[in-house]
Amino acid sequence: MRKRDHNVLTNAASLLVCGLLAGVVVAAAAFPAVAMSGLAAKAGAKTFGALPTELTVARAPQISYLLASDGKTPLATMYDENRRDVKLADISVPMQKAIIAAEDHDFYKHNGVDLNGVARAFVNNQNEGSAGRQGASTLTMQYVRLAIAYSASHPADVVAATEDTSARKLREMRLALQVDKEFSKDEILTRYLNLASFGNGAYGIYAASQVYFGKPPSKLKIEEAALLAGMVKAPTTNDPTTEAGYPLALDRRNYVIQNMVDIKAITQQEADAAKATKLVVKDKRTPNGCVAANVNEWGFFCDYFYRWWMDQETFGSTTYDRERRLKSGGYTVVTSLDVQAQRGADKAVRKAKSVNSKEAAMVAVVEPGTGRVRALAVNRQFKLDDPKNPKNKLSSDPAKKKKGIRGNYPATVNPLLTGGNGITGYQAGSTFKIFSILAALEKGIPLGYTINAPQQFKSEYIISSSSPAACKGTHFYCPTNSGLKAGGVQNMWSAFSASINTYFVPLQQQVGAENVVDAARRAGIQFRASNDAKFAATKEAAHQWGAFTLGVSSTTPLDLANAYATLAADGKYCEPIPVQEIRDPEGNKLDIANPRCEKRFSTEVARAAVDAARCPVGDNSKTSRCGGSRTAAVVKNIVDAPVAGKSGTTDSEKTAALVAMTKQYSVAGIMADPDWPQTNVKMKHKEKDGINPPVYETLRDAMKNKPRIKFDEPGQKISEGDQRSIPDVKCISVDQAKSRLKGAGFEPVVSSTKVPSSCKAGDAAGTSPDGRTIKGGVVTIQVSSGGGGGTPGNNDGTPGNQPGNPPGRPGNGGRPGG
Repeated sequence: MRKRDHNVLTNAASLLVCGLLAGVVVAAAAFPAVAMSGLAAKAGAKTFGALPTELTVARAPQISYLLASDGKTPLATMYDENRRDVKLADISVPMQKAIIAAEDHDFYKHNGVDLNGVARAFVNNQNEGSAGRQGASTLTMQYVRLAIAYSASHPADVVAATEDTSARKLREMRLALQVDKEFSKDEILTRYLNLASFGNGAYGIYAASQVYFGKPPSKLKIEEAALLAGMVKAPTTNDPTTEAGYPLALDRRNYVIQNMVDIKAITQQEADAAKATKLVVKDKRTPNGCVAANVNEWGFFCDYFYRWWMDQETFGSTTYDRERRLKSGGYTVVTSLDVQAQRGADKAVRKAKSVNSKEAAMVAVVEPGTGRVRALAVNRQFKLDDPKNPKNKLSSDPAKKKKGIRGNYPATVNPLLTGGNGITGYQAGSTFKIFSILAALEKGIPLGYTINAPQQFKSEYIISSSSPAACKGTHFYCPTNSGLKAGGVQNMWSAFSASINTYFVPLQQQVGAENVVDAARRAGIQFRASNDAKFAATKEAAHQWGAFTLGVSSTTPLDLANAYATLAADGKYCEPIPVQEIRDPEGNKLDIANPRCEKRFSTEVARAAVDAARCPVGDNSKTSRCGGSRTAAVVKNIVDAPVAGKSGTTDSEKTAALVAMTKQYSVAGIMADPDWPQTNVKMKHKEKDGINPPVYETLRDAMKNKPRIKFDEPGQKISEGDQRSIPDVKCISVDQAKSRLKGAGFEPVVSSTKVPSSCKAGDAAGTSPDGRTIKGGVVTIQVSSGGGGGTPGNNDGTPGNQPGNPPGRPGNGGRPGG
């Protein structure tokens, strides 16, 4: 509606009359005997003219909505006041008419102040006294009062805006005249309906319509609109959701309906039908916060979003400012939560472990190339345990249990999956071997690089001589393989596939542990634990972190998923982010929701690392040289897509981990006891109550109806390296063979098993491999047993041990493994 053209004489007359009335009202309040004197009227006119005419209008608090990534599925709502501004076109005509019928019949006739009403109220109040006092507030004056209160910056200003005094009334009248000049009647009506309180935590017509009738205000019928309009004067007294308030609300509703007839908004027939309609209200208060998330299990994702928001300086310089923006800014947030992936993850973790289990099955899902967090799931309820009536079980930590301290299961609001608030993470075992691969590839060492992995490797890393992980009688770190078996000649594909500890510790030693730690950091691993942070703080400290490649550093499922996602995205790291779109109340998109990515590894290095990571989960690398042992071979068939990943187990199986990823999703799972990291429970992998099923079932469900995208294969050079011809050593002595191979740039190893050949027993019968191999690679000398046998075949380097358990941090001891 166009702003009305105000008649100058009418406005002038209004000011004059209001001024005269002002003097009378003030005088009546202070000196009843002189209330009608000309002196009082003159003084009032002068005072009224000096009152302020500028109304500062601050935006009232607005509810913020969190939606899933589809932009439709509700996740949670955040608010200080449940309010959402709407346009007049989105408010039904019956509602517009009802509020006028209830509060201001002449709304479209007066100039903001109803002069007849003021005079009538004055005369009545003089005759009736305080018992039958009448008000003369128009809708415009009521809007002014609300606007002043919401714009107040001090509690005293709020009191002044609502106290029952003549001064307040005069100020409202003066400002109402000005507001009526500046805004159209429809604009004033809209603003009023968006500000008014309707009780039960509902502020504004949108919230009221939702709370009482579960519908948008555009759908309100006559009887519904009349009920709401009748509540604004006394929302607590006329509360239809209470036993005492119901009959009062019904009477008030019928009163408003009849008034709608009086102002010719409806017919008497429509009024009678509306009055005959039974009053039914829903009393559905809008949920508030993450503990009231649409689905309880989604509270962990919601909490991650909340913590992320509180870290963003875009929303304010202090955490107080940021929280106020979230809970009163009226944002529409489309989060990154993928409903399909989230539901799959929720189902999978609870299938593996019940909510009453001390073991936490935790799964995080990240989208490579954007960093968007698609799911966060753990077998816990997202809520606070009631201290007056606790339901949580006693802590699994014996020391805490003895003191009667309760654990964080089945209910918790701790950020188990994402870290923070004292949660530093959990050891992820051999999943960290991928970082040694990255560091080696960056140093020019190819995937085909071979190392003869012994049963035990004596490293140069110094640890406590009393540690079980130290070589006997020394202070050197000496990792072993599971079952105390030698790994044999391995390349990166086969060693990663079978998780050969005595391949990766010497590889790390060769490239420098500090470079492996740096690769992990660039991929997205954060070092939250204080001891980890000390090791990672400097190159000098990191250089001696011998067990790092075996996964002794604490991490979270989210960081681990994101680190592997960096590789799936061809080396592009993206900061984990829980949003994909944020709009302010005006519908403007904020850049804060955009992915924050940067290139941290070359495309070739990332693709080569992924190629090696295809081996452990049952897929085939570019060369198919994965060896015969795969730690999680079932993943490929269950997910039914090109996959990569790695399992990991820690010392004494206190934690178990698995990462499995496609080009679209990176899923990381860790099973641990967050209440007692030194648990005596062995965490499982392949069993139905182990960590593997939740990971691959989550990935399987996330991939439903998604295209199967192949991983890009790495180039020949980074895969095979600088290939050199292996010299012929057949039928010469072993010492001569070793010398010849060293001279050609290879590392000779003598096989402990003799083979039949036409060469003299004890001489070299050939090499494995023969033909060509990488410069600097291991070449095994086959030793002849004589007997005139044929030429021995090639050894493909298939590993001979199975995955086991990696050691703890240097000095902690324990048998290492995969």
